[in-house]
Amino acid sequence: MAWDSSRPVPWRRLVREWLIYVGIASVGFVIYYLARGKKIDVALFAGLLSSGPMYVLFGGLMAKFGYQRKTMKELRSARPAPRSQTATATTTTGVRSKPTPTKRTSTGPSQHRRSNKPKRR
Repeated sequence: MAWDSSRPVPWRRLVREWLIYVGIASVGFVIYYLARGKKIDVALFAGLLSSGPMYVLFGGLMAKFGYQRKTMKELRSARPAPRSQTATATTTTGVRSKPTPTKRTSTGPSQHRRSNKPKRR
């Protein structure tokens, strides 16, 4: 899609998603470093904080180009149809064709099977 300056940018959603990411990543880093017995460095958190403006600006840029991810509510409401409904839909629309034969496909008794019985003449 092309750039459209009139498209709205969900700034609150972008900031909220980034804050959730920073919270989870911070807890993960603290647990990892404490488990290893290493010293927690301030640069680690500086890197996490510097990712915020990049994430929010890139998300805003993508929103102006028309990209919009579905919310969790939208994902839950758009569930696929149950298997029983999809199976009947394919059988009513047309007949399935046979798969192509392979060397494992059997059309009857194998011609290559050796028997202990002598051949009749």
